[in-house]
Amino acid sequence: MEFEAVIGLEVHAQLLTESKIFTPSSARFGGDPNTQTDPVVLGLPGVLPVLNRRAVDFAMKMALATNSRITPLNTFARKHYFYPDLPKGYQISQFDLPLCTGGYIEIDLEEGGRKKIGLTRIHMEEDAGKSIHDANLAGEDTLVDLNRSGVPLIEIVSEPDIRSAREAYQYLSELKQIVTYLEICDGNMEEGSLRCDANISIRPVGESAFGVKTEVKNMNSFRNVERAINYEIERQTRMVLDGERIVQETLLWDANAGVARTMRSKEEAHDYRYFPEPDLLPLEISTAWIEEVRATLPELPRARRERLAKQYGIPEYDAEVLCATRDLADYYEEAAKHCGDPKLVSNWIMSDVLRILNEQKIDIGTFSISPQRLAGLINLILDDTISSKIAKAVFEDMLTSPEEARAIVEAKGLVQISDSGELEALIDQILADNPNQVEQFRSGKDKLFGFFVGQVMKATSGQANPQMVNDILRKKL
Repeated sequence: MEFEAVIGLEVHAQLLTESKIFTPSSARFGGDPNTQTDPVVLGLPGVLPVLNRRAVDFAMKMALATNSRITPLNTFARKHYFYPDLPKGYQISQFDLPLCTGGYIEIDLEEGGRKKIGLTRIHMEEDAGKSIHDANLAGEDTLVDLNRSGVPLIEIVSEPDIRSAREAYQYLSELKQIVTYLEICDGNMEEGSLRCDANISIRPVGESAFGVKTEVKNMNSFRNVERAINYEIERQTRMVLDGERIVQETLLWDANAGVARTMRSKEEAHDYRYFPEPDLLPLEISTAWIEEVRATLPELPRARRERLAKQYGIPEYDAEVLCATRDLADYYEEAAKHCGDPKLVSNWIMSDVLRILNEQKIDIGTFSISPQRLAGLINLILDDTISSKIAKAVFEDMLTSPEEARAIVEAKGLVQISDSGELEALIDQILADNPNQVEQFRSGKDKLFGFFVGQVMKATSGQANPQMVNDILRKKL
């Protein structure tokens, strides 16, 4: 019997507002424990929440970017459960009237083509605090840090349209690109600003009824999401083939061991006792407000990838790499604007620039070579001032020097030798000095051509024009 996976993802994205969703306390990541709190965060008696309008703007941006329908009148609700890092004993969330419903995120399939992953809803809520179980810090106790409590979240709930771990990876990658392009979330899974839970079930191929699902939590990278889903699909398949019953439960992913462990049973649905939040009025969203937010939308990742490939004549793969972040795509376009070869710009960014970013663990915003300076370096290759090899050395100098590429080339005397008369005389001398190699080449040892090129480059300290050297050598040999 063949089975197919049925997967739905619940993604929580922390919004990049300065203050929290219902209070002016800072929403910044970090800070000493419990220093970013106030009476509202602590759930003290007599306090009232006030909705952060900017958080609503950010949530609406996500809705518009994913073709979701924004609900004109939506409400907040109290979701009751007990946990040490939930000071009020309930979480303010949305239930029956969420901010957005429907919509989709489009992914590229590995086998070619595209697929739309439907969205059930996007709703707003406040984050809980953080419990710290680290024995080195807490000993036998659990410590609670409420700095994160009250940070605004959107929860993006997908339809069960995902059929493999790889599709889930693609979906999350696309979602992360969207929220970072919108500048509403930094997408950092390690810091918890983007968190994902996966609901997974299997069913025989051809059946429409859903199987019993399990929920997997505690996945702090896209790679771990992919690994955890593959593990759970294999586990459920093995159980069904062995005649065992799958139990609805919540699992925690152990990345070190590569297994998902049972956290709690979900045989009976948790009763959160939702009821309308009495301290917050229903939220009315006008058409004018929606259009005001729509006017702030940037060009989205998919549209930008397609435009870059078409406008600059670069391969789709290049466009995908360059559009990984909005800042990197901006860097490329600015460099391409000042250079005569957009593809060569792409090559340099994908190889040399990204290499440095990875080595130094920085992003393009703090890279020391501006796009204009990089374009200036590439233009020196295009006009035969320097060779590609010399350009690599100049690039390394530019990492620590504010000088333009041309100034470095001139100061170090690196200008390429492109005088045909000078190169011919030099090559004649090299051929005269190596008669045996000339004879061997002419008798069929073609690989010796590289020897002659090397001799010319050695004699000119690498400054001879490579193309001219090749042309002259071929003619003379």
